[in-house]
Amino acid sequence: MKTYSVIFLVFAIVVTGCGNKKKEEKSDQLRGNISISGAFALYPMAQKWAEEFMKENPDVRIDISAGGAGKGMTDVLNGMVDMAMFSRSVSPEEESNGAWKIAVAKDVVLPTINAKNPVYTELVTRGLTKEEFEKIYMTQEINNWNQLKLKGSGAINLFTRSDACGAAEMWAKFMGGEQADLKGVGVFGDPGIADAVKNDIKGVGFNNIIYAYDFKTGKVQDGIGIIPIDMNGNGKIDKEENLYSDMKLLTGAIREGKFPEPPARPLYFICKGKPDNQLVVAFLRFILTKGQQWVEESGYVQLPDAMIEAELKKLD
Repeated sequence: MKTYSVIFLVFAIVVTGCGNKKKEEKSDQLRGNISISGAFALYPMAQKWAEEFMKENPDVRIDISAGGAGKGMTDVLNGMVDMAMFSRSVSPEEESNGAWKIAVAKDVVLPTINAKNPVYTELVTRGLTKEEFEKIYMTQEINNWNQLKLKGSGAINLFTRSDACGAAEMWAKFMGGEQADLKGVGVFGDPGIADAVKNDIKGVGFNNIIYAYDFKTGKVQDGIGIIPIDMNGNGKIDKEENLYSDMKLLTGAIREGKFPEPPARPLYFICKGKPDNQLVVAFLRFILTKGQQWVEESGYVQLPDAMIEAELKKLD
């Protein structure tokens, strides 16, 4: 009887030990929820990162909604979400209210036009200067293409964003203004303004690169044209300014610093204060390391190595 008792005791210890070991192994796995809202500009990229992160961590759920950078900032500062997607500079007021930022990628805001507009072919080779863009988008001194002495003519039906967003802020900043200075019919969201331009032959607007191009083909979306920026102001698009036929050509120019910032700009995640939620920290670290492999193929611009290193230090 004593022999059986000893054997049973040893067996119980072994089983208990194995059970603890399994428990310890499971305790290392990430689990929990992350909520994110904000900029349309970062939404497709954030979805890809979340999808890949959840594949590696099946006990994690990441919920993402796009409603504009302004909504994202409001949500995160009010504690409604863990992180905000953000596509413009963080203001001193936002920083004083606790906004903590970390850059994760770059993109660009582009002036768009209906591809069937008769003046589009001429604009591809002529482009517009910063001053001409300002007279169209901000002062509306130019409201008909014949004022630029183009061969084609016609009224300019201008669209802008109705929601507080980084795209509008950065596009206005390129011309020396703010979102409130932009003229035109207000449309909600990046997809909304792209559709408005596609559906109006006289339509002119602006879009983040991911909504202006098809990232699978690298070509401009059907129905949309990109108005080239005449950066040196010589009245034509020179070879080094001819960057819009292929998305990779454009993102390469941004990566190499050959495109003006703004309208090119970094994209951020915002937290309320430096994050102490280890799941959030793990997700951000994943984005800045393994997650960078999907940036270029998704239609964004990868951060330079030195910048990635600097952003990672913020998480230490």
